[in-house]
Amino acid sequence: MAGSAPASPVHPAWDELLALSRDETGERQLLERLLDLWRQEHGASAAGLYLDHSGTLEREAAVGDGLPLAVEGTDGLGSLAFPGGRLLYAPAGALAPDAAEHAASDPLTLLLATSLKNCRLKQELKEQQFQVNYRVVELEALYDVGLAVAATLDLDRLSEEILLRAVSLLDARRGALYLLEDGRYRLDRIFGGEAADWLAADDPELHAFLASGGEAPVTLLPGATYLLGVPIEVESGRRGLLVVGDKESRRGVGPFLGSDRRTLSLFANQAALALENARLHRQALEKERLEREMHLASEIQRQILPKGAPVVSGYDLMGWYRPARQVGGDYYDLFPVRGGRTGLVVGDVSGKGMPAALMVSTLHSALRLLFDHLEFGPELLERLNRHIVESSAANKFITMLLTEIDPRTGVLHYMNAGHNPGILLRRDGSVDPLGAGGLPLGLMPDARFQSRALNVEPGDLLCIYSDGITEAESPAEEEFGMERLIDVLRRERERPLPELIETIPQVVGEHSQGLPQGDDQTLVLMRRDALPS
Repeated sequence: MAGSAPASPVHPAWDELLALSRDETGERQLLERLLDLWRQEHGASAAGLYLDHSGTLEREAAVGDGLPLAVEGTDGLGSLAFPGGRLLYAPAGALAPDAAEHAASDPLTLLLATSLKNCRLKQELKEQQFQVNYRVVELEALYDVGLAVAATLDLDRLSEEILLRAVSLLDARRGALYLLEDGRYRLDRIFGGEAADWLAADDPELHAFLASGGEAPVTLLPGATYLLGVPIEVESGRRGLLVVGDKESRRGVGPFLGSDRRTLSLFANQAALALENARLHRQALEKERLEREMHLASEIQRQILPKGAPVVSGYDLMGWYRPARQVGGDYYDLFPVRGGRTGLVVGDVSGKGMPAALMVSTLHSALRLLFDHLEFGPELLERLNRHIVESSAANKFITMLLTEIDPRTGVLHYMNAGHNPGILLRRDGSVDPLGAGGLPLGLMPDARFQSRALNVEPGDLLCIYSDGITEAESPAEEEFGMERLIDVLRRERERPLPELIETIPQVVGEHSQGLPQGDDQTLVLMRRDALPS
């Protein structure tokens, strides 16, 4: 029992100290009692135990007055070195040199050294436990943050969420999110101050900063004292970078810890996946939108193209069109004109896809309107040209072959604005080309055009086409050409037009040997009935 223990031969206060050591709540009292006994025995006015923290001595326990909470040196104080710390006392000269040597080995000093060692071990254990708890909290926070950033596929909202979560996760005052575009980092979001609008992806200073936490470029977060940055990467490559500045704590603004880099890197991995998913989602939505628009444009274009050919006594007429894409830039029309005449037109807008399809719509409307008010001739084409110049981009133009035939006389008037020569195949096999008589439409506002005329005799065959027919290439890069087209017309001229207009694309396809169609293809055929033999 404590009350019956014999008095200690080491020190008169042994029983008291032993009792305090057995009390789990008396650790502080034991330490202070040891210090007080040491102070009294060695004639010091104050004494304290200090743990060494990277060169700074921080007070663990003290008795008496005048000892600081923390010191970096021992000037003005007496000192005995212990493993992991020191015993400081005042006044500094309380112990004579021989007494100081004796004090270092007396029982109370040894007990204090052991107590300080226990304090060090407990503090290390407490720090390790803190790190474990911090890691758990960090992982939970990363998990929650990961769920938050993965919950949205809206790229704008996601970018803002990523930056705010990163700043909150690292207790940072500042932050910036950069996304990689065309070999440069573009500032996408910023929090708490200014940042550079652009950063060169190949900047050696930036590369060193991201790789090892070296000196950051001065423009990254101007005015920030401490910076931490990590790249945002996916398997296919880098997508951007995440930067935070000036870590906040109870002591004010300070540097980021080594564990903070790991935390930010883990978060950047989650952010990268979320950004990639959002980017792919946006691409999918954009693709879906474009497909809807292309489908709508295709429907509009089908409405523009003629549903059939007008019935003209003594003549067969037919048109055919196949775009290289869902919508194209070729245009043809077969339409009655006042006075019993019939118009035939083939046009080719530069380019493909939606812009070309829009110009086709413009061409169709303008041409029909002009035919309602003007007679066939250069003025009609000149006014159409001015309209195209005013309503289209500078790099857009249209080649067009416009014809008008009087069925009663067989006179065919035509105007060729930079288009492929039309082919008038005579009954005897000779060919009269419908050559160019002016520049393509849309190039010059004051362009002039020529109107020419030919007689279409009984049995003659007219073919107007776009360059998608004659410029179709073989695997050896040889074009189909106008001569091959004339050969097909001569060989198949007696076949009904529906069969002939199927044969020409078939022969062109055989020439291409399965190569993808490189351009829109259009054909307009007109044959005057032969006289009875």
